Amino acid sequence: MESLKELWNYRQMIRSLVKKELRTRYKGSVLGFLWTFVNPLLQLLVYSVIFALIMRIPIENYAMYLFVGLVPWLFCSTSITSGSVSVIASAGLVQKIYFPRLILPIVSVSSNFMNMLFSFIIVVIALFATGVGVSWYICFLPLIMVIEFIFVLGLVFIFSALTVYLRDLEHLLGIFTMAWFYLTPILYSIDMIPDRFKAIAYANPMTSIIVFYRNILFDKVMPQFSTLITTVIFSVALVIIGYLLFQKLQRRFAEEL
Repeated sequence: MESLKELWNYRQMIRSLVKKELRTRYKGSVLGFLWTFVNPLLQLLVYSVIFALIMRIPIENYAMYLFVGLVPWLFCSTSITSGSVSVIASAGLVQKIYFPRLILPIVSVSSNFMNMLFSFIIVVIALFATGVGVSWYICFLPLIMVIEFIFVLGLVFIFSALTVYLRDLEHLLGIFTMAWFYLTPILYSIDMIPDRFKAIAYANPMTSIIVFYRNILFDKVMPQFSTLITTVIFSVALVIIGYLLFQKLQRRFAEEL
């Protein structure tokens, strides 16, 4: 509780660092912050051409099907790769002044989360433009976003702390996220997985998260909450474990950096 209270006292610093992260991401570019909207729009265009017209995947409106699953995945993978080096990237700050080090991974995940929110504006517009539309099930969108945020934050707590001591982890995570991408039903439907392997597929927390997003945005059906319970429990446990590990390892951050 003391740590949470301390984080609350530093909430202005968190807010300022998130704003700085978002501003500097496209600093010097012509479009600047507009790239937050242009990027997902261009991605949708590429997917529409490659998968819908060239590869002809047998899923109706496959470009949107892929887009709905890819946006939350990009939040997860980008947060892991950038968040894992959040402490190292702020070495000068860590060595000079005191502040809760936990702020650094929180800022990294939060800035990527804001990018995902902006991207979903494009997703919703594209859903209407392609005739898919939305239903009242979209009201569950904040719920799955919060669950994914907690899950990703737990991972980043762990990886950001370990990377200070194991610098090779930064490169290994790139390979890890690439393999994880193909093991998650993003390019394909969960129904394409044989029944005997579905239990293994759902052991991957991102599977139920991606399926939930598609249920409420693309399929427009009531999401299967039963498949999400395990992910919720795992996410909460992960963020607690990650917090405890980070707090333990942060004592020697200044020395290692």
